Amino acid sequence: MNQDTPIQAAAAISSARTSRRKRLFTLLGATILVIAVLWFFYWLLISSRHVSTDDAYVQADTAQVTALVAGPIVGDPVGETQFIHKGDVVAVIDPADYRLAVARAQAQLGQAERKVQGYYANQDLAAAQSQARVTDLSRAQAQLVSARSDLARAQAEYARRQGLAGTGAVSADELADSQNRRQTAQAAVTAAEAAVGQARANVTAAGAQRQAAAVLVQGSDLQSNPEVAAARAELNQAELDLQRTVVRAPVDGIVAKKNIEIGQRVPAGAQMMTVVPIQTAYVDANFKEVQLRKVQIGSPVVLTSDVYGNGVKFHGRVVGVAGGSGSAFALIPAQNATGNWIKVVQRVPVRIALDPRELRQHPLRVGLSMKAEVETR
Repeated sequence: MNQDTPIQAAAAISSARTSRRKRLFTLLGATILVIAVLWFFYWLLISSRHVSTDDAYVQADTAQVTALVAGPIVGDPVGETQFIHKGDVVAVIDPADYRLAVARAQAQLGQAERKVQGYYANQDLAAAQSQARVTDLSRAQAQLVSARSDLARAQAEYARRQGLAGTGAVSADELADSQNRRQTAQAAVTAAEAAVGQARANVTAAGAQRQAAAVLVQGSDLQSNPEVAAARAELNQAELDLQRTVVRAPVDGIVAKKNIEIGQRVPAGAQMMTVVPIQTAYVDANFKEVQLRKVQIGSPVVLTSDVYGNGVKFHGRVVGVAGGSGSAFALIPAQNATGNWIKVVQRVPVRIALDPRELRQHPLRVGLSMKAEVETR
């Protein structure tokens, strides 16, 4: 009996260990099964209905402030990182030359108006001259008729005296006087005919002058005349250039990349600074191509920023998907038609609009990292 007791005790200990090991494995299996079930339901209810990425960055449609006229900078009222409003003065270019240009354009406009007024006066003068030439023609024609009548009378008188000369009833002196009167009348007819031709030519010339004067003012008044309109356009351009010497902010935002100083001469088209409209910032999230299957326009998005941490949630919506992957628009696109091709999962930018109220409460800056999670239900 005493010899069997240690053996029985060892067997009891071994049996207890085996039983405890079975319970541990059973507990481990049950735990794994519970975790698997929980993971399955999490995937089914949550994970399968969301896609997420941390390859997302804040962007904004920045406004470039450029000089529209050339000149030295005489005013520089804003500084880097300063928040400005649309219409605020951000730079002043010396306006002296442009004021002179406005004065010169005003003088040219006055000259053009007076010149066109002269056109109207010339038109009236040409009309009066044309009417006078018509009157001259009528007078010349009347004189021609009178001269022809005198010629006919002189010819008749000469013929009568010539017939009586053989009978001695008419002296030689009378016959000679009658012949002279006939020749004088003939000369008067010739002169009257020349005067009528000259009058006709004067009428034609006066008509041409009247037409030329009418063409200069035809179809327009003083204000719509082409010469006045061109001078006024020059004046408007000069005034516009003068206004452009005061450079104003195109949008609300923060000043960035400011590169002008007082006294610096800037050419037209030079970039002076950038205005970043942080109040309209958005997020470009780069999702893998396999994640885009259920992403649609309007899908809600929850985002977090590294600046504010996970405690601040931003809410937005998908407003668009890029037309191609980033590699497709790279400066040197990938050439996959090679023998050592390796498939690489591509990423496509997805544009996400943010809630403006949340942006006002927690402003973001361009280029900040974000984490985006899109609900695809």
